[in-house]
Amino acid sequence: QVQLVESGGGLVQPGGSLRLSCVTSGIISSMTAMGWYRQAPGKERELVASSASAEDTNYADSVKGRFTISRVIAKNTVYLQMNSLKPEDTAVYYCNARPQYLVGVNYWGKGTLVTVSA
Repeated sequence: QVQLVESGGGLVQPGGSLRLSCVTSGIISSMTAMGWYRQAPGKERELVASSASAEDTNYADSVKGRFTISRVIAKNTVYLQMNSLKPEDTAVYYCNARPQYLVGVNYWGKGTLVTVSA
């Protein structure tokens, strides 16, 4: 059974930092593209950052230079380091896994809430 469990969300002041974690089980981490998405109230879910491999990363323009995605294959964990947070970063953040050995399959975590407010 595949599971993605996010943690690390919370309330932070503007300009602050948070690190989200996503621990996976039931998938082959080294053969899986990982990503972080977010969904703000009243808005569609959007891609924040993705990692097809440790060297192949991609970021939404709105977070470039502030967020960093990283992964530790041996720990089946992917991180999202978020710095210089802004109120507009407030959203539920979801972990996504796309095993490259399963065509068209996506797995999602349940999400973790990040609130940026003074």
